[in-house]
Amino acid sequence: MRTFDLILKGGTVVNQDGEGVRDIGVIDGRIAEIGDLTRASAGETVDAKGLHILPGVIDSQVHFREPGATHKEDLETGSRAAVMGGVTAVFEMPNTNPLTTSAETLADKVKRGHHRMHCDFAFWVGGTHDNVKHIPELERLPGAAGIKVFMGSSTGSLLVADDAGVAAILGATRRRAAFHSEDEYRLEERKALRRENDPTSHHIWRDVIAALQCTQRLVKIAHDQRARIHVLHISTAEEMQFLKDHKDVASCEVTPHHLTLTAADYVTLGTKLQMNPPVREAGHRDGVWWGLRQGVADVLGSDHAPHTLEEKAKPYPQSPSGMTGVQTLVPIMLDHVNAGRLTLARFVDLSSAGPARLFGITNKGRIAVGYDADFTVVDLKRRETITDAWIASRCGWTPYDGRTVTGWPVGTFVRGAKVMWQGELVTPAQGEAVRFGEAL
Repeated sequence: MRTFDLILKGGTVVNQDGEGVRDIGVIDGRIAEIGDLTRASAGETVDAKGLHILPGVIDSQVHFREPGATHKEDLETGSRAAVMGGVTAVFEMPNTNPLTTSAETLADKVKRGHHRMHCDFAFWVGGTHDNVKHIPELERLPGAAGIKVFMGSSTGSLLVADDAGVAAILGATRRRAAFHSEDEYRLEERKALRRENDPTSHHIWRDVIAALQCTQRLVKIAHDQRARIHVLHISTAEEMQFLKDHKDVASCEVTPHHLTLTAADYVTLGTKLQMNPPVREAGHRDGVWWGLRQGVADVLGSDHAPHTLEEKAKPYPQSPSGMTGVQTLVPIMLDHVNAGRLTLARFVDLSSAGPARLFGITNKGRIAVGYDADFTVVDLKRRETITDAWIASRCGWTPYDGRTVTGWPVGTFVRGAKVMWQGELVTPAQGEAVRFGEAL
């Protein structure tokens, strides 16, 4: 009789061969067998009857604010929010203080995260004018997700607005580099369009052309440099139409907020809706959905970017851009699944298989023997109301407060450890760095 450390019993497993009721046996944090394990024994057996077991959800864009702004989030609180929402791994962004732009600042973050974060993790390294010559080494360091470049909406040395600067960075990369694509020159020109105390002017200032123009520039540079790029948080219908013709070099991300909210929500949410790139009119939300349905979109990321309610309450444009999202990604998207807007298989591809394929993650993104035992266990029929009180992020609020959804994360397993179950954190933090094929 075979003995496992853990058996997940009788759940509907969603993996590369579709959906079916199966048991999963885990040994030493890895998936050891999938099938009928009624005759096997285990140290722990979890009854998953009536639940769906998905490959662990990977959120490849979060801002956890550590070091530098830990009054609104840190690696522990951000990762706690992640696992409470069913997310098993995150890629965190470099715009902390100090910036993650060197081997030392990256190693510091990896050290801070090790066995203190509740989920597994990697860190994007900021590409700047100053560190170009080090990029070939930086992008292969342990814990590095790759190079991230801000072409707009950043300050100091993280901003690389010029084509020559972007070309130099892409010329040095071998992995897929990620971009915040808004045209800084146009944003500067249009600053006068911001209206005091009127957050609805945010998407007028940061208009469709600022996003599209920058993405067009970026794709041309990528072709010239024969480099791979990843365009983050697509917010316009036009960019989707453009990117469909450039999938040879460009992958792209969509976010739950650009798929769910519209500019009409400024009426109730005010500055809580303020994001970069902005949430736009319903036609753009529909255009982003078109890109998702047609397969142009490759991955889902939350762009979790917390600020305190006090900071968000400042009058626009003194109010900062950003909202929480890592904990609500799974329930918001499962609600879309239940509404028929995408299939469960497509959600899995966007949230686990997609990031694994795109970024070359080893041993994650599928429920397959030999892979890490990372599972997002969900109850597709469960109706719950998202509330600020449920949010584990240090800033303690969500733009979806009061929204009722169908589909809910009930369990989070990270490398075989049951981290969250039925809304409770049940295992101490033991997050470790994600590994990548191109950096082995």
